[in-house]
Amino acid sequence: MKRIALFLLTNLAVMLVLGLAVNLLGLNRFLTANGLDLVGLLGFAAVMGFGGALISLLMSKPMAKWTTRLEIINGSNHPTHAWIVSAVERFSRTAGIQTPEVGIYQGPPNAFATGAFKNSALVAVSTGLLESMTREEVEAVIGHEVAHVANGDMVTMTLIQGVMNTFVVFLSRVIGYFVDKVVLRNTSDRPGMGYYATTIVLDILLGVLAALIVAWFSRQREFRADAGAAQLMGRKQPMVNALARLGGLDPGEMPKSLAALGISSRPSGLMALFSSHPPIEERMARLNAGTKA
Repeated sequence: MKRIALFLLTNLAVMLVLGLAVNLLGLNRFLTANGLDLVGLLGFAAVMGFGGALISLLMSKPMAKWTTRLEIINGSNHPTHAWIVSAVERFSRTAGIQTPEVGIYQGPPNAFATGAFKNSALVAVSTGLLESMTREEVEAVIGHEVAHVANGDMVTMTLIQGVMNTFVVFLSRVIGYFVDKVVLRNTSDRPGMGYYATTIVLDILLGVLAALIVAWFSRQREFRADAGAAQLMGRKQPMVNALARLGGLDPGEMPKSLAALGISSRPSGLMALFSSHPPIEERMARLNAGTKA
C-alpha cells in the first residue's frame, strides 16, 4: 500500500510541476478565437509528453532506492556483497561504462537496473534471486542488467514514451477540436462539451495504443539484454540456465515504477501485449538461436 501511495503521489507531483511549467511558458493557450494554434498545441503536447517521461527518468534511481528499501553494498566487506559488486565491476569494464551503484533488496526473485545516465546507474538484485540461483546464474542476470545500462535502455525507453505521450496529447486535441467545431457545429469561441468529451476518450484510447507500442519496444530490449549478458560472460549457457530457472519461479510483483526494469515478469492472455518482458520460452529460443556458445 505504501508503494502504491508513493507512486500516485509522485505522479500527482509530476502533473503539478508540468501544469505550472505550461502555464508559465504560455503553452496552454492553443485554443484561440481564430481556431486551433497547432504550433502552440505541439509545444504543449511536447512539454506534457516529454516532461513526465524525463522527470520520471531523473527520479528513477532515488525512487528505486526508496520503494525497495535498497541496501547499497559498494565497498561492503561481506563476502556475498563483495562478489556481487566484483561481478558488476567486471561486466562494466567489459561494456565500457563506469561501475553502477550496486544494491540488494528483500523480495522474490528479480533484479533491475535504473538511472538517468549510463555512468551513474544502479543495478540491484533481490534476496530471492540470490537464494534461488547458482552464482553463475546470478552473474548472468547481473550481466543482463549491466547490458541494459550499456545499451542506454533507460534513456531510449524514456524518449519512446515521450514521443508516444506527445502524439497522444496532440492528436486527441486536434480530433477533439474537429469533432466540436465540424461535427457538432459549435460556433462559440470557447470549446464545447464535444471537445472535452472527445479529448478525454481519445486520451484513454490513444494512451492504450501508445502503451502497446512502448511495451513492444521494451520486449525487444529484453532480447538485446539477454544477448548482451551472453557476450559479457563469454558464453550463452549461464543466461539460458538463468532464464530456465526464472521460468520455474514466481518473480513476484515489483513496484509499478520499476516493473519494466525487472529481469522477469509473467503476463498471460491479452495482458501479454502490454508486458514489458517477452515470455521466458521465447527469450530462451531467441538466445539459443542468435548467440553462439
